[in-house]
Amino acid sequence: MNEVYEFIKAAGTYYLATVEGDQPRVRPFGTIDLFEDKLYIQTGKIKSVSRQIEANPKVELCAFKDGKWLRVSGELVRDERVEAKTHMLDNYPELKGMYSATDDNTEVLYFKNATATFSSFTEAPRTMTLH
Repeated sequence: MNEVYEFIKAAGTYYLATVEGDQPRVRPFGTIDLFEDKLYIQTGKIKSVSRQIEANPKVELCAFKDGKWLRVSGELVRDERVEAKTHMLDNYPELKGMYSATDDNTEVLYFKNATATFSSFTEAPRTMTLH
């Protein structure tokens, strides 16, 4: 799990794919956290991405750095605990002007039933299950 987290964190930006009806939606994200040995992302409940995840929690993210990329596929589960939100916001203090661990908008979600695949153009893919 640490290897996956460190890769995404070092990449800085990753792209999250969701589904809206039968239309794929992809957008850049920058928040990633490792809390209680689970991989978390953060967004706002008022955003369309939140509604898309609520309707269909199956997502995939892709991060790229140094000629290698990582795909993480799985389901996202909302964690309403203040502790999880606080941990995320403490790691991204620049978001504290827009989000709070106790507001009605901030949401953090962790990956469940997920796999991570490291790939490159020169090496065979390597897949692992995330717990």
